[in-house]
Amino acid sequence: MNGDRARGYSVTGAEAVVVGAGRSGVAAAGLLARRGARVTLSERLADTPEAATELLAAGVTLELGGHRPETFAAADLIVLSPGVSPRLPEVAAARARGIPVMSELELAARWLRGRIVAVTGTKGKSTTVVLTGRMLDADGRRAVVGGNIGVALSSQVEASTPDAVHVVEASSFQLELTDTFRPWIAVCLNLSPDHLDRHASFAEYAEAKGRIFANQTSDDAMVINADDPAVLELARKGQARALRFAIDAPLADGVQVTDEWITRRSVAGEERLIPRTAIRVPGRHLLSDVAAAAAVGSAAGVAAEAMTRAVESFTGLPHTLEFVREVNGVRYVNDSKATNLVAARAAIECFGPGLTVILGGRFKGGRFEDLRSALVDRGATVVVIGEARDRIRAALDPDVTVREADTMAEAVGAASAETRPGGTVLLAPACASLDMFVNYAARGAAFREAVQALE
Repeated sequence: MNGDRARGYSVTGAEAVVVGAGRSGVAAAGLLARRGARVTLSERLADTPEAATELLAAGVTLELGGHRPETFAAADLIVLSPGVSPRLPEVAAARARGIPVMSELELAARWLRGRIVAVTGTKGKSTTVVLTGRMLDADGRRAVVGGNIGVALSSQVEASTPDAVHVVEASSFQLELTDTFRPWIAVCLNLSPDHLDRHASFAEYAEAKGRIFANQTSDDAMVINADDPAVLELARKGQARALRFAIDAPLADGVQVTDEWITRRSVAGEERLIPRTAIRVPGRHLLSDVAAAAAVGSAAGVAAEAMTRAVESFTGLPHTLEFVREVNGVRYVNDSKATNLVAARAAIECFGPGLTVILGGRFKGGRFEDLRSALVDRGATVVVIGEARDRIRAALDPDVTVREADTMAEAVGAASAETRPGGTVLLAPACASLDMFVNYAARGAAFREAVQALE
């Protein structure tokens, strides 16, 4: 499927503009140059990209410190990095003129020779992608993990082979500008309001997520969460074969979590896939991610024994309920990847009384009031940081004690002072990091550093 498409798409001689000089933009610019396009990399900031020397050597023109309308108007093709909104005036004007605009994900996928497993959802994407890749590896497949997880898909095109299975984390930003993207297996883990600072509404956000199913046929598979009505509704128009997974909803056909096993149920009977005792990651939401990966494995024909070996060796990802240290009887847990309210609530619900939660950052939409009951049930204290601090305090007062801090080090210190031995300090911000940090990983690293400095 992908090999035929890779042979048919050409940009030779085209004037291509790549917008955004982050990791994905740099990779897309290099890919387009290698494929014969005349490439301009346009970046709003004046900072020179780290890869500037390589890009210039490849013939890429760098336009830094602002976007030039005349450059966009002269383009035959525009490729957006995930962080660049299609509502950018220069991009919107180009689209109005009929100039093709696509995401970096769409561009790269057109040249992949291997099959694609694409994973989207509001939370749990990275865990599911990594675990799926490990299951495929354990079964002797050539799994290539990339996309929004940290390795731009454009940087993996040249190494793509017909036997490769590309396991791709796909965000709404990457999916909204796809038109031919067709995964062999498409996964939607869950769906709740997120990125409403970028998308105009939840409906627009959901529509972007739904693009993951848009080009699939009955030869493909979609793995969907039967516990999430929004996901079931999103997949309703899909043409691919549906494989459901659930930890709560009873399934006659699908991947079911029981008290002791993750099983595959069908008209042929029940196959045991993974014993619950093999699972090393905490929390019901991570259990759901394991079930999703098992469903992908089942759809791809991965042996149950290979799935189990992968799960047994998987202890989680950095910044995802990551245990950092215990100090004076208090556990410190880094869930910096909880950048939305649903993920933060799921993290909070993993712990009992004696909890202090560090919340805050750049607001992405939603209602912080939705965290109140989980915090009250645990008698939790909250320490707020970042731009959203006033909004969080207003949503939680007077039911939850709220402290404020200006830096991560101050937040960890305040949380430490509030938490008694036997309790837990949890970083689960429910916000983006960009008001104080370059990304969620830098925020998590700052939390780790502050915890390590405690005495």
